[in-house]
Amino acid sequence: MGLLVLCLFINCSTFAQQTQVESKPSPVKKEKPDYSNLPKNPRKATIMSAILPGAGQIYNNKAWKVPILYAGIMTDVYFIRFNNRRYQVFRQALFDFDDGNINDFPNLNREALVRNVDYWRRNRDLCYLLLAGIYALNLIDANVDAHLSGFDISDDLSLGIEPHVETFSSSNNSLGFSVKLKF
Repeated sequence: MGLLVLCLFINCSTFAQQTQVESKPSPVKKEKPDYSNLPKNPRKATIMSAILPGAGQIYNNKAWKVPILYAGIMTDVYFIRFNNRRYQVFRQALFDFDDGNINDFPNLNREALVRNVDYWRRNRDLCYLLLAGIYALNLIDANVDAHLSGFDISDDLSLGIEPHVETFSSSNNSLGFSVKLKF
């Protein structure tokens, strides 16, 4: 009995309060990135592309990318409309089938109609995701291109591939190519 009381006393003493002094973390001062040494401001290019897709590419003097961007957007919008029309046709046919009316697809049973409705809806939804992806790539391209606007691409940098002969010993020669990077 005394051992049991001792065990309870020991266990109870482990729940004593402990005082901790919490120190407030010092406020971290965020430093804004310095884009002054870059010819183009990445933030400005990204905001311009967010407002009007392609405006950041024009700001970065890469106007040749704008027709590609808009061709992708227009193609995707076309396929969104196409898939949505097909979805609506099969959806209406499914409603007509359920109501007992004559539908546009008399050879299809209910399972086939449901399968077609799901197929065209999934294609339409994937095209919406693709449109969001094109928009995101527009923003990323404008930002990265502005960041790389200060990158040196002068003629002083070159990569050359040349034939190379290596002598291992008096009787062994090796032919091959060497890659040389010149700064």
